[in-house]
Amino acid sequence: MQRLFASATFALSLAGATALATFAPIAHADALDTIAKTGVVRVGVFEDYPPFGSIGPDMKPVGYDIEMADVLGKALNAKVELVQVTGDNRMAYLADHKADMLLSVGQTPERAKVIDFSAPYAPYYLAVFGPKNLTVKGAADLAGKTIAVARGTLEDLSVSKVAPPTATIKRFDDPNGAISAFLSGQAQLLVVGNDVGATIMARHPAIDPEQKFSLFSSPDHVGLNKNEPRLLQKVDEAIAQARKDGTLNSMSQKWLKAPLPANL
Repeated sequence: MQRLFASATFALSLAGATALATFAPIAHADALDTIAKTGVVRVGVFEDYPPFGSIGPDMKPVGYDIEMADVLGKALNAKVELVQVTGDNRMAYLADHKADMLLSVGQTPERAKVIDFSAPYAPYYLAVFGPKNLTVKGAADLAGKTIAVARGTLEDLSVSKVAPPTATIKRFDDPNGAISAFLSGQAQLLVVGNDVGATIMARHPAIDPEQKFSLFSSPDHVGLNKNEPRLLQKVDEAIAQARKDGTLNSMSQKWLKAPLPANL
């Protein structure tokens, strides 16, 4: 290296520059600039999680999150590339930059250590469902009713906390067992997530099911890699606009069969 520099002055200058580089922040590739340069935003979505994401009759992805990806793509002026993810691989896909962002991410303290979260864009909560002709407006109305749940789940724990002593909680080995019991009339009410409830309401109009009241809320956020404040701001602005112009409410009515909660 020294052979390349004839003067001591140049060598000292190089040493100074090297010292500055040691203390200078490492250059960081900004995701928003990359999206703008490529014109593509890669959005990680589930394709086996109706009504948020599934494959339609035409073999194309459909659902709440698919429409949300389009909302974000328009806000970023970028073409949306859907990246199919699973619960096991999606955090790794984000960390490895195989996806620029993830949808349907619940916010937890553990996840907050490794990723950042947008404002909530979709409701996710556990709720009590039942036929319209059965009056149930709150926990007190569960008295004397039979309620189907999957044993040992958050649904089971949540309804057990609020149900009056005269309520009968029928516990099944898995969610499908609880759903079948409700649909066959073995139980008057069912406790499931609003996503499953929306699917039941759409597929079983004969029993005229509806959502009675919610028990536990954990809304969905967009998950992003840390240290991407510009992209996070753009995503939050897109969510705020979609809430303001009614887009999110329309999506909620369409896919979740319920208005967007006012407190989302």
